[in-house]
Amino acid sequence: MSLLLQVTIFLGAALILVPLGKRLGIASILGYLFTGILLGPSVFNIAHDPHAIMELAEFGVIMLMFLIGLELRPQRLWEMRHSMFVMGGLQMLLSGIVLMLGVFLLLNTTLSASFILGFALALSSTAFVLQMLSEQQQLNTVYGRQAFAILLFQDMAAIPLLAAIPLLAGSGSTHHGIAYFAAIIAAFTGLFLFSRYVMRPFFRFVAKSGATELITAVGLFIVLAVVLLMKTLGISTTLGAFLTGMLLADSEFRHELEASIAPFKGLLLGLFFMTVGMTTHLHLVLDNPELIVGGALLLMLVKAALLVGIARYYRRSWRNSLLLATCLAQGGEFAFVVLTVAHTEKVLSTVLFEPTMLIVTLSMMLTPLSYWAMHKLLNRWNTGSTRTDDSIPTTQYPIIIAGFGRFGQIVARVARLQHIPFTAIDNNPQHQHFVHQYGGSLYYGDATHPDLLRSAGIQHAKVFVLAIDDVEDSMNVARHIKLNYPSLKLLVRARDRHHVHLLREIGVQLIWRETYLSSLGMAFQVLRELDVAEQQAYDNIERFRDYDEKLLAQQQSIFMDPEKIHESQRNALLELEQLFEYDREISTSSTGVNLTRGLENHRIDVTRDEPN
Repeated sequence: MSLLLQVTIFLGAALILVPLGKRLGIASILGYLFTGILLGPSVFNIAHDPHAIMELAEFGVIMLMFLIGLELRPQRLWEMRHSMFVMGGLQMLLSGIVLMLGVFLLLNTTLSASFILGFALALSSTAFVLQMLSEQQQLNTVYGRQAFAILLFQDMAAIPLLAAIPLLAGSGSTHHGIAYFAAIIAAFTGLFLFSRYVMRPFFRFVAKSGATELITAVGLFIVLAVVLLMKTLGISTTLGAFLTGMLLADSEFRHELEASIAPFKGLLLGLFFMTVGMTTHLHLVLDNPELIVGGALLLMLVKAALLVGIARYYRRSWRNSLLLATCLAQGGEFAFVVLTVAHTEKVLSTVLFEPTMLIVTLSMMLTPLSYWAMHKLLNRWNTGSTRTDDSIPTTQYPIIIAGFGRFGQIVARVARLQHIPFTAIDNNPQHQHFVHQYGGSLYYGDATHPDLLRSAGIQHAKVFVLAIDDVEDSMNVARHIKLNYPSLKLLVRARDRHHVHLLREIGVQLIWRETYLSSLGMAFQVLRELDVAEQQAYDNIERFRDYDEKLLAQQQSIFMDPEKIHESQRNALLELEQLFEYDREISTSSTGVNLTRGLENHRIDVTRDEPN
């Protein structure tokens, strides 16, 4: 079966089974795993060669590690230093030693095999846990951050573990020895210099060109080029992607890169979990259920107990300790890598290798169920109480301003004067420095990308100011917000009258027409310069505002008429002439006392640009 056909079958099955699972309350990761099991050799055997697409699916893990690296700015690493190095180091050391001794005593294996099995099983699944916490919106909780830090330490600890395998095998291979570490140092020194002096200037060149779609191409190019380089040098591709992400973590283009790559990451991670499901040999479970099921449950129990002990030792609450332990109790995808290398180097026999791989897979499958059960249990224990220890202070700001041009800048300045922090989204990288300087946060990129809006913290914002210059982009963002964030207060800048009609059609209420208020302000001053009394001038302006708003409302009913819209687009001057004519008629009929009285006697035939 061809690779294209297998991928098509996988995607088609996932499109049916994963949404069905979600409707039944099953995590999407479990949906992908069950899809793989159903399609694999153990059940229907429709796609019987998982290794044909494993290489493609592994790009999901690679992109996940790249995005993790992008999150690790030096400041954030410093903030996580305790959870990462102290708790992560303790978890890895204690779990590895306890599991190694358990394997050595229970299975009577060699010391080298016990060491590899023990420390490989101590690794948890970064892809699995982060996907699960993200779906549950728990990444910003205390235990979510601690889980992220511990997983990060585990990912780095997997590298020396891989390097130790040839030494334990007693082979003369230096593939993971001194030459391996020398290649890592040389490669990442080169990557650091390349990212600093070549990639960032190139990013700025692409951004200034205005071809924003090329940012996605640049992001994919970086990931693919690093993978190719790492494979050529014989270095772990996941480590390469992670460290490359770290090198770009403080780049002003970090958020656009993240938004561009995230969709590919999610899709390929789904493929990865399906291939894990396909490689599950159910006949081993049926032949020896005590070993496989018992081993998976024992693995999760040991790791969870140790994690609870570590978390409680560092004065974490019982709730956070139990949820942290439940998250990280499973085996991980790096265990697959370590065990496969150990099997290839003959440190592990096939008799040990196959059941252990199945135990790791089963523990991953059981994690969403155990996490759900733990949540239910803790919620029942804490009914009616307020749990302030579950959340952490968020750095997300209450105001998001999409479009940091002349309009958005004024809103930002007013917010700054009131000491209200804001997040700006704009595709001009030159704004980066001074926005940070004055207490804001700038996300470079296209606000029409939903992933960028999520990265900017739209789920935590109270007010969203939509000040994008392009009408079509403005409408796309407004539709997305009204559909997905209906409770968010949306304030929109409109280019002209037609833009107002489009916004009102989708339910936007708070709209400011560009140049409208400033034009009224100038009109007021014109009347004053012509010796009109201040109160009379003010009353005239207010009457005009009332009249124009009612005129705009009447136009709303006919603005979707294709013929009239087409006519107005052909000749915007026609509307201007009509507006002046209605102004003249109403002014004459009302002698300037009530501009709106005569409006009900007229119908408007065209709608288009408001004169500036």
